[in-house]
Amino acid sequence: MRLASIASMTVALTLIAAKTAAWILTDSVSMLSSLVDSSLDLVTSLITFFAIRQALTPADDDHRFGHGKAEALAGMAQAGFIAASACGVGLTVIDRFLHPQPVHGEEIGMAVSALGIVLTLCLMTFQSHVVRKTGSLAVSADKAHYLADFVTNIAVGVGLFLTSRFHHPMIDVVVASCLVVYLVFGAWGIGRTSIDVLMDKELPDEDRQRILEIVRKHPGVRNVHDLRTRSAGLTKFIQLHVVFQPTMTLGRAHIMGDSVEAEIRQAFPDAEIILHIDPWNDGEPRVSPET
Repeated sequence: MRLASIASMTVALTLIAAKTAAWILTDSVSMLSSLVDSSLDLVTSLITFFAIRQALTPADDDHRFGHGKAEALAGMAQAGFIAASACGVGLTVIDRFLHPQPVHGEEIGMAVSALGIVLTLCLMTFQSHVVRKTGSLAVSADKAHYLADFVTNIAVGVGLFLTSRFHHPMIDVVVASCLVVYLVFGAWGIGRTSIDVLMDKELPDEDRQRILEIVRKHPGVRNVHDLRTRSAGLTKFIQLHVVFQPTMTLGRAHIMGDSVEAEIRQAFPDAEIILHIDPWNDGEPRVSPET
């Protein structure tokens, strides 16, 4: 995860330098929008770097559930930066629409766009590998930024090619407008995912169903209820009530509970599991074994 954040900062710095030169030489508003996007990628990559550093800090006396939600906070910040950049570029697009200006040196802009496509594609491939291994929300959000940058580079390259072919400045403005819309949708997706984590949204239905199947297949388990789940960073939190026979001894029930917990942890290695042992199902009469 740390290596992924360092790689994203390196790519962002490289693209910022290249796109700044290309924007100065071409005066392309779509290249400007791409430059702004890459600049925000650097800011958000820095946020991701520090969020990952914090999220990987072990639980302590003041944060007994760990620091995993730092990733979701970083995601909210990233969404805000992307939305702000979309507004800024949108204002530039409006100004350029009202006062059209010709684009120069389209070949330079296309070359820089090609460089951006190659670098972002390599980075996203590595980030996808990290997300599959860790499930990191921060790296996933960072990947979403670079997916936007990837699409931006393609759109800018195509826009500059068409502008050079047809010599019409409004093509550049139309491409930039489309990129603004794309940035807004990207910010919305990242922000919504981050809010879900901060609000302790349940794990996906397939994960919850898998937990219930594991518990119900365990010998000696009569039932399971009150399953509650959430996630924070790399850690999943699972709470549930497991029903055993009311005549079972406390020691035996404890051993069975540990066995159930071990099977769940095998399926969810990074999970924190709280298992409550019940002698009765909901609605069953509470009868003492001695009576």
